Amino acid sequence: MTDLVSIITPSFNSAEFIEDTIQCVLDQTYKNWEWLITDDLSQDKTVEILNNYKDPRIKLQVLEKNGGAGNARNKSLERAQGRYIAFLDSDDLWYPEYLEMMIDYMKEKNAELVYCNYSRCDEHTMLPILKDFEADTIVTFSNLLKTCRLAPVSTMYDTKRVGKFFFPVKSKREDHVMWLNLLREIPEGHPLKQTLAKYRMRENSVSRKKKNIIKDQYLVYKDFMGFSTVKSLYYTANWALNGFLKYSKFFN
Repeated sequence: MTDLVSIITPSFNSAEFIEDTIQCVLDQTYKNWEWLITDDLSQDKTVEILNNYKDPRIKLQVLEKNGGAGNARNKSLERAQGRYIAFLDSDDLWYPEYLEMMIDYMKEKNAELVYCNYSRCDEHTMLPILKDFEADTIVTFSNLLKTCRLAPVSTMYDTKRVGKFFFPVKSKREDHVMWLNLLREIPEGHPLKQTLAKYRMRENSVSRKKKNIIKDQYLVYKDFMGFSTVKSLYYTANWALNGFLKYSKFFN
């Protein structure tokens, strides 16, 4: 018997893209999944589109109040029953073999967490506009402090071994905080050096606006990691430099 995978998805005004995301999940070669979508009070046709799909594995919750992506992910995590946790935002895509290959690799490495390469694509054509982001090294708490190698679209962890990890709703860098908290509890995460996902690089994405979130990143270290001011500034500077190198071609 295969283990259940819980797919965690926040949605908000995703009508333009979400049908492609739905199809990529339905096309997965690994079939034992539940898809926990929490809609953050969309004002477009996102919920209507989702309700058109009658697959019982798709489990939609619509919030009564907008609370942000971290809160929506937490609501899905609360309902998750699967051994494995996978994250898929409502505008991103997986290759059909994503779940199957990630789970097989996790078992092969006897790992609690694995991550893979992903394509960085134009938001409309989904054609690559940067070199694929490479899962190039074993990830640890120490090296994750300087740059966030882990993206929701390309990372999976095993709740049987590490439990569930939730997102801090008071941080705009909730992904990075969550990964750091997880890596504090395990020795390392393993890289699957194969491209299995597509990340949609949207012009208005918060993660693209590096200059606007320097303070938020500083607070990751100062408030959530409990570091001193000097130590927090050091890691913020490293993060900013690595972020610039990671996305510089996107702005040229």
